[in-house]
Amino acid sequence: MKHKDHYDDQYIVDLAAKLSDVFPQFDAAGFSEEIIGKLEDKELFDRFDFIVDALDKYVPEDYSETIQGFHQLLGPELTSAEGMFNFGWWLWPIGRYVERNGNQDWQVSLAFLKELTKRFTGEYAIRTLLKEHPQEVMDELIIWSKDDNVHVRRLASEGVRIRLPWSQKLPVALDEFDRFSEIMTNLKDDPEKFVQKSVGNNLNELYKDAPDKAEFLIAQWRKTPSTKAQEWIIKHGRRNQK
Repeated sequence: MKHKDHYDDQYIVDLAAKLSDVFPQFDAAGFSEEIIGKLEDKELFDRFDFIVDALDKYVPEDYSETIQGFHQLLGPELTSAEGMFNFGWWLWPIGRYVERNGNQDWQVSLAFLKELTKRFTGEYAIRTLLKEHPQEVMDELIIWSKDDNVHVRRLASEGVRIRLPWSQKLPVALDEFDRFSEIMTNLKDDPEKFVQKSVGNNLNELYKDAPDKAEFLIAQWRKTPSTKAQEWIIKHGRRNQK
C-alpha cells in the first residue's frame, strides 16, 4: 500500500469520530462532507493539505483549545524505537495542522510535538517553529537530546536536518551552529541505531553545505574517547566523501 492510500474516505470517517470525542461541538457530518469523495485524485501531501483545510474550518478557532483536544487523540506511546510509520501514520494530518498553524503559539506547539513524536514523527512540524524561533526551539532540543525517550532524542536531531526529505531546506544548523553542535554532541554516542542514523544524516548534509564545520565537529568529538556508535555515525556522515 502506498502512503497516500491510508488517507481515504474511511480514514476521514474514523478521524471525524475521533475528533467528535474530543470536541463536543465538532460538526462531524460537515467535516466529512467537505472531504469524502475528493481525495482519490490527490497525491500524499495534497491529501494532507486538503484535510487540514477542513480542520481549519471545523476545529475550535482557539489554537490552544484545538491542541489540547489533539493531546487527547494521541493514544499510547510506541513501545519500540521504530514503528511510527506502521502504527502512527493516522496522525500525520494532525502534525500537518501543527506545521501550518504552529506559530500561533509556538510553545504550546512544541510541547505537543514532544508528545506527538512518541507516537508519530514531528520532524516536519517542528521546522516551522525553528524558522521563526530558532534559538528558543534549539535550546529546548538541546534538552530533548538528553531525554530518556528515544523518539524525543531522534526528533532533536531529525528536526534540524538541513535537507530533510519531503521538506524545504532549513539552514538552522548553519545559522545556530553552536546549538546544533551541542545537540549532535549529546547524541554522538546514542545506543539506538534509530538515533544514530539521524545524527549521521545530519553530518552527511552538513558536509554538503559546510564541510569545514563537519570536520570541526568531528575533531571536537575526537578529543574524547570514542564509541562504536560514534564511529558508525562518523562513517555514515562521511559516506559520500572521497
